[in-house]
Amino acid sequence: MRRKNKRLVFENVEVVDAGAKGKTVGKAPDGRVIFLTNTVPGDVVDVQTTKKRKAYFEGIATTFHTLSDKRVEPVCEHFGVCGGCKWQHMGYEHQLFYKQKEVENNLVRIGHLELPKVSPILGSKKQYFYRNKMEFSFSDSRWLTLDEINSDKEITNKNALGFHIPGMWDKILDIKKCHLQEDPSNAIRLETKDFSIKNGITFFNPRNQIGQLRTLMIRTTSIGEIMVLVQFYENDEAKRILLLEHLRTLFPEITSLLYVINQKQNDTIYDQEVKCYAGKDHIFEEMEGLRFKINAKSFYQTNSEQAYELYKITRDFAELTGEELVYDLYTGTGTIAQFVSKKAKKVVGIEAVPEAINDAKANAVLNKIDNVEFFVGDMKNVFNEYFIDTNGVPDVVITDPPRDGMHKDVVNQILNIAPEKIVYVSCNSATQARDLALMNHMYSIEKCQAVDMFPQTHHVENVVLLKKRKS
Repeated sequence: MRRKNKRLVFENVEVVDAGAKGKTVGKAPDGRVIFLTNTVPGDVVDVQTTKKRKAYFEGIATTFHTLSDKRVEPVCEHFGVCGGCKWQHMGYEHQLFYKQKEVENNLVRIGHLELPKVSPILGSKKQYFYRNKMEFSFSDSRWLTLDEINSDKEITNKNALGFHIPGMWDKILDIKKCHLQEDPSNAIRLETKDFSIKNGITFFNPRNQIGQLRTLMIRTTSIGEIMVLVQFYENDEAKRILLLEHLRTLFPEITSLLYVINQKQNDTIYDQEVKCYAGKDHIFEEMEGLRFKINAKSFYQTNSEQAYELYKITRDFAELTGEELVYDLYTGTGTIAQFVSKKAKKVVGIEAVPEAINDAKANAVLNKIDNVEFFVGDMKNVFNEYFIDTNGVPDVVITDPPRDGMHKDVVNQILNIAPEKIVYVSCNSATQARDLALMNHMYSIEKCQAVDMFPQTHHVENVVLLKKRKS
């Protein structure tokens, strides 16, 4: 061990595991854990620390002595700079192994839960080009590579259309080809950038709050519909029409061409007016005969094919016979509620976002489903005794909360009404484990199934079936 620039350097560290948030794990000579960002389990490396904490270090591998047999060659030229697909250098079968391991470890170590035989994680058939929604940012001061910085050449074009550099709100990596969304996504993005540069349509500068082009959103569906939304900062009507008309003409497959004028400090469009330039103001997705209307602000699972698998597992775990009253907590746009409705007597959905509930109601009408009812409001406030008295005590509760998990008042209300079965869908098995521990005295885990929605990343969904313990 030696010191370098006041940071520690550890030599010949074996990377032994993959941990939370996509980081890998080694051990320092004193036994403390080292969290790494650029290695694969099985690598043997020299590590320079970047942070020192009481119980662990964070660091980066500077020299590779042995390369893991779990490594594969990343397909994307932007890997290592773009933070979007941090596990691209790890074989997919190994990604699945570490995702399942994390889920099981969280449930056992955080929740102290007793697990049944856990079903093998369900991998995604598509490991690339699986996303149905991508959001790109414009910048007039793009992120420069080390080669560019060290070059003697004068860099005149600093415009970028791509992704934020991790941890840097004002630096954008210019993306040549992204492997997350099927074409024509790349073609639309590249043409938008090139045409704008050629025609003097300026790119946004977030520090100075100037420039016309701010963000580009592209949504696609399995039935071939495409939504493109261009967000502008400065309101130059002539330039705006010039770009939008060009996209409409060159890409006639775009079924919904939208724009927003947003002069706020941030890029969010949820409080902005979305205007339709051409086509419809929405697109449709289909799943098992159901049609879902998606507008620019709608939430919809970003991996459509794998969402279908997730919903099938959720419905199977619920074991519905057609006689049950089902509550769908955190229902979003009501996708799961409508998906299980044909096997339930009635489904009641609750969601905090008014626009999502409007979508849910509209989709229920569209699909001619009359045994679902949706309510809007903060879950911990709406899901109370009056609500239960009005809508009935559910036989089954399906809950799919955000990453923070369920509020303790929601957990307590579930325990108060004591449904026979609970199906808990989670995108964060750590908070899921915390919530399950609070219910462990009344419910046992009968089934557990991890689902990989996001290949090449550490993210993983998990579905758990709880049944009331026999007294």
